[in-house]
Amino acid sequence: MSFQVKNNVYWVGKIDWELRRFHGEEYSTHRGSSYNPYLIKDEKTVLIDTVWGKYSNEFIENLQKEIPLDKIDYIIANHAESDHSGALPELMSHIPDTPIYCTANAVKSLKGHYHQDWNFQVVKTGDTLQLGSRELIFIEARMLHWPDSMMSYLTKDNILFSNDAFGQHFASELMYNDLVDQAELYQEAIKYYANILTPFSALVDKKIKEVLGLNVPVDIICPSHGVIWRDDPLQIVNQYARWANDYSENQITILYDTMWDGTRKMAEAIAQGITEIDKTITVKLFNVARSDKNDLITEVFKSKAILVGSPTINQGILSATAAILEEMRGLKFKNKKAAAFGCYGWSGESIKMISDRLKEGGFQLMNDGIREQWNPGNEAVDNCVRFGKSIALDFR
Repeated sequence: MSFQVKNNVYWVGKIDWELRRFHGEEYSTHRGSSYNPYLIKDEKTVLIDTVWGKYSNEFIENLQKEIPLDKIDYIIANHAESDHSGALPELMSHIPDTPIYCTANAVKSLKGHYHQDWNFQVVKTGDTLQLGSRELIFIEARMLHWPDSMMSYLTKDNILFSNDAFGQHFASELMYNDLVDQAELYQEAIKYYANILTPFSALVDKKIKEVLGLNVPVDIICPSHGVIWRDDPLQIVNQYARWANDYSENQITILYDTMWDGTRKMAEAIAQGITEIDKTITVKLFNVARSDKNDLITEVFKSKAILVGSPTINQGILSATAAILEEMRGLKFKNKKAAAFGCYGWSGESIKMISDRLKEGGFQLMNDGIREQWNPGNEAVDNCVRFGKSIALDFR
């Protein structure tokens, strides 16, 4: 499958309807994904990126329907990660001397992945590649989200090949932002940002300002995953600018795991207390052991505060709670508040452990948390309701 994006620019990728896990088992892809390489035909012919290695043969077969491989003059490697570069070994076995334009860090990464000394041509921000009537301008995007990342801008057609920025894991035969369900599109876009780009928000903000500062028209944004932005393409750029600025909505998310429902009862009583004080706050509860962690991270990203609960077990916390705390620590959320809760039988260390890990993750603790012994009775439930009320009042 291939299609024309604009004039002599073609999408030559793969829609992966079956994909349900990405980055190993780290990222859930409920709606599949796509791998988006692009072919530009001018006096010189350029291929931007490839596909995941498992689809190499299919990619090569489809590419040959568009152009003889030996007619490809240049290859652009915007990013060396395997979902972008996986078909390079197969492609280069056919055209081994074709120059590959990429950043210096991408050379290191591609050599580390494939142990090949291909014809690398190192580029940096502002470098150009003449194609004929048009040229490509390269823009380094270090740590968005790898050190090697870059974007490429095609003059005359005003297309930004944005790499992982502005993408989504979203399979669709329609392939354009104005043709797909908008709620699904933005759900996958915010999930992608929350789980992948959150730690680099300061760099995202800086890079957006740098790209906009070039004062070049952008008619189309072609990301490496998901649909192409052709209808008001800067809408996703503006949304990224919001997400990069310590984003939150009027939401409190309660995350917990429970053994015999004691901590669940606490979570529900706390939620009751919050809503009794302020019904405008969106309160969401999730049992972390029974929920998708990437969906949870998206809800955390949207929240102004989170509450995390676990009973004490073996002087520690339940593994699902520990896992989501570790996930959040690595994402380095900013400007969010938090508190801990949980029930216990004997020693009750879980509250302090959760609080300490929340602080390590950059959350501002609202209080010392709340713990209740054994199965919460009426008095304990009332304590939790009051605790929830105090949380809501903290935001008034």
